[in-house]
Order: sequence, then structure tokens, then C-alpha cells
Amino acid sequence: MKLLCALLIALGFGFAPAFADPPYTDTACGSWVNDDWVPNGNCPDQFKHDSLSGTITIVKGHLVTLQQATRTVVIDDQPALDAKQSGKVAVGRVVVAYGYWKDSNFFATSIY
Repeated sequence: MKLLCALLIALGFGFAPAFADPPYTDTACGSWVNDDWVPNGNCPDQFKHDSLSGTITIVKGHLVTLQQATRTVVIDDQPALDAKQSGKVAVGRVVVAYGYWKDSNFFATSIY
């Protein structure tokens, strides 16, 4: 659902979203099913898998700021960069970032 919303927003603003492989699967912990994380019970509680969507407003190294409807979120996209799952990270791009929260920081493992 989140991916569909991001796609519709992107198309409405005339942005061409970058399509890549489906969200990653962390088989040690679970998998993504229809944009929802389904844990398998084997992952430590310190990792909360999640997805975020928004418009990129700032890119500073491996930190990307997303503007959402009610808040601004800074994400670390180094895992996505390492996995070559980020596409072009540029201001104005509407994205959905899949990843996990650890110690109140969001680490994106893929960005579409």
C-alpha cells in the first residue's frame, strides 16, 4: 500500500520512480509481504523492520532527509548504498525506503 501511494504521488508530480528488485528479504528474521514486515521470531527485538515513504529534501553523505506528511525523518542509507539498492538519491525524489530501526535510527536497506 505504501509503495502504491508513493508511486501515485510520484506520478502526480511527474517524477519517474526508480523500479528495482522487490524489497530485500532478511531470511534470518522474516520477509516483506505486500509492504508489511512479517517476522519469523528469530530476530533480536532491537531490530524493528519498517518502511518509510516521503520526499527527499536533503542529501548529506549517507544521511537522507525525508519529508513526510507530519514529520521529517533522517535515514541512514549506507546499507542500501552497499547493496546497490538505492538508485539515484536526489532532492525532490519521492521514495519508499525499506529497512529497520536500531537505537532510534532508521537504516535503509533498499530505496525505491
